[in-house]
Amino acid sequence: MRTFLPALFVAAALICGCSANLASGRLPVSPSSTGPPDTIQIESRALEPDSIRGQQQGGSSPLCAGAFLEHQLPHVTGTAFERVAYFTSNGAGLAVGDLDNDGDEDIVMANLLGPNHIFWNEGGWAFRRQLLLDGSLRGVALVDVDGDGWLDITASSRIGEIVYWRNRGERAGEHGQFDDLQEPASLPGVRGFAYSFQWGDLDRDGDLDLVTASYDASLEKQIGRRALDASNLNGVFVYENRDGRFVPSHIAAHAQALALQLLDVNGDRWLDIVVGNDFDTRDAVFLGQRNGVWLPVEPFNRTTFSTMSFASGDIDNDGQWELFAADMHPYSEEPEIMRQWLPVMETMPPPSPEDGPQVMANVLQERQRDSWADMAEPWQIPYTGWSWSAQFGDLDQDGLLDLYIVNGMTAMEIFRHLPGDELVEENQAYRNEGGARFVPAPEWKLNSTAGGRGMSLADLDGDGDLDALINNLRSPAQLFENRLCRGHALLVDLRHPGSGNTRALGAELLLHTSNGILRRTVQAAGGYLSGRSARQHFGFPEDSRIYAIEIRWPDRSVSLLEGRRIQPNSLLTITRRPAQAE
Repeated sequence: MRTFLPALFVAAALICGCSANLASGRLPVSPSSTGPPDTIQIESRALEPDSIRGQQQGGSSPLCAGAFLEHQLPHVTGTAFERVAYFTSNGAGLAVGDLDNDGDEDIVMANLLGPNHIFWNEGGWAFRRQLLLDGSLRGVALVDVDGDGWLDITASSRIGEIVYWRNRGERAGEHGQFDDLQEPASLPGVRGFAYSFQWGDLDRDGDLDLVTASYDASLEKQIGRRALDASNLNGVFVYENRDGRFVPSHIAAHAQALALQLLDVNGDRWLDIVVGNDFDTRDAVFLGQRNGVWLPVEPFNRTTFSTMSFASGDIDNDGQWELFAADMHPYSEEPEIMRQWLPVMETMPPPSPEDGPQVMANVLQERQRDSWADMAEPWQIPYTGWSWSAQFGDLDQDGLLDLYIVNGMTAMEIFRHLPGDELVEENQAYRNEGGARFVPAPEWKLNSTAGGRGMSLADLDGDGDLDALINNLRSPAQLFENRLCRGHALLVDLRHPGSGNTRALGAELLLHTSNGILRRTVQAAGGYLSGRSARQHFGFPEDSRIYAIEIRWPDRSVSLLEGRRIQPNSLLTITRRPAQAE
């Protein structure tokens, strides 16, 4: 059943004392604003968690197995030769989002060599496969490029181009949202080499801007160092969206960017750019200035040697986000594991001094007053293997963000001493224990050894909890169905029709509960080459009370929705519309 609920829209930041009022179950009164305020419409749809369906079936239901259940998709990221070399070994990514606006999450799987697929979600873990492109793609993100309310497909190719497929939307007809023969288009003005990319409203003008970064080591192997330097197309580019044409700013001449993240690093409430570099190149940070200038800074005292992916989230619910950067390092000192890694370790740079700026380990950036500190050791996640995509998500729905990381590597240059030139490693799942440390959770059965590269988390079966999807290298793609059956869930879709940012990328959502404030940010991509769903997931214990949900839109306007009208285990679609003139 769907219901429409009234809500209050606040056209300015919340007044001080909000948290105290919410803790007592009272909502602050918003100040009046000049001009008619926008209106907020709420659509609520009930979810049916596995725990409820299991109770209905009675007895010991297999729906609540206390672990994740594996499914496979008919998609394999291929390679040109039997023996894999740098940088084919990097594999490809994926993306998740509702492409046909039917309420469930669809999937796009990229392929380094071979067919790239759309998997249309038909419910009940049935997915209809459609060919998108028989070619070579790296990363994928699903965003509404043209602001028509339908998600388009954007991707980076192996040769460093940004391409996109426009969603036909309501014009789809018998051919569907995307035609099998539909050729990818270029984005006007986008010309720089791109490996990783991110979308967001960087200048707060209501449309989506684009950030791209190259992976110079791969480009040099493809076209040569001299040609790469002469092109002046590598490095980091920011593309400002001006009425559908993208105007470039070249903010860095070189990059080894396996990952990009858009975050407010300095607390001025403007999005900044964090570049995750491979090959001993320090991660780079650029602060966004209101005049459109990007200021390079070095806020982090320590970074990884080789950043493979980024994940961000408020893992201790203290009101500030942490930034996790995954690197390569054995996750165990067991003799057999060290034997597999030894030839690689011998080629690695020597360890840095204690105060060195880079470490061959994961780094967890945590803000401490006016500086940042690496807290990977206290959180017990300094070493997680040859890690690729890493994502935070509340997998067990206890109100704390857990961590999932996919692992593995195949390359004849460094692992020729192993069968198939492959380092076979287990993916790593970590349960957040009390907002103070991460504890390995092998009982969740997320420890696949299929060679994961791209990975994302989303609710794929409409029961409210987070499932996992993985694009493996040379093995079938995997879906892991969450059957932990714990806690309650709230899913939230934001819509802003009439703007150029219809999915409100960059918005922050704060769920005020009796167990604290849970925070989420709407992002186009995360981890390694992986598009994230714009649908936000909150998990919380069954005895929690919801006081309110607060939405800080990308233009910094704020909406506040009363908790007494929000039911656990539901999907809320919150739509912001301009007020009608009298």
